[in-house]
Amino acid sequence: MTAIKVGIIIGSLAKASINRKLAGALEKLAPEGVSFSEIAIGNLPLYSYDYDADYPAEGRALKTAIEAADAILIVTPEYNRSIPGGLKNALDWASRPWGTNSFAGKPVAVIGTSPGAIGTAVAQAALRPVLGFLNVIQMNQTEVYLQFKPDLIGEDGAIANADTAKFLGDYLKAFHDFAIKHKG
Repeated sequence: MTAIKVGIIIGSLAKASINRKLAGALEKLAPEGVSFSEIAIGNLPLYSYDYDADYPAEGRALKTAIEAADAILIVTPEYNRSIPGGLKNALDWASRPWGTNSFAGKPVAVIGTSPGAIGTAVAQAALRPVLGFLNVIQMNQTEVYLQFKPDLIGEDGAIANADTAKFLGDYLKAFHDFAIKHKG
């Protein structure tokens, strides 16, 4: 299997986020040759074009990490039927200044979990047009709207249910194949 570097952006800034736990569980399910690296977004100031002439270190680090990845996996919660403000802020930082969009042409997949019955379906629907404007290559199938239940992830950080683990493993295999087909 061809090796790829996947940058993971976790949409929640919370340390105990269920989406952070999901990202860790996905890493355990990754196909051979897929390496994950978290792209931190929590220290970014709020974006303003006032920064464009002198980008802060946090903004440069974000852009560098995205550019170094072969593909991006966004693991996001749903806040008020949309994406978290911190995630949107990171997308804005990565796409600026004008003409230096670090996401352009990058294979991207979106996944998330929420206690609600429809998982993060509405957040993902809100995120997709933003990603389209950023000119990413979106993996549109398979979609994952995962309802988080207390027994979803075991004490060891792995997906506890065998059927769910297989489904997510297949999702990651599909993302690997998609990323190989579309990477730089």
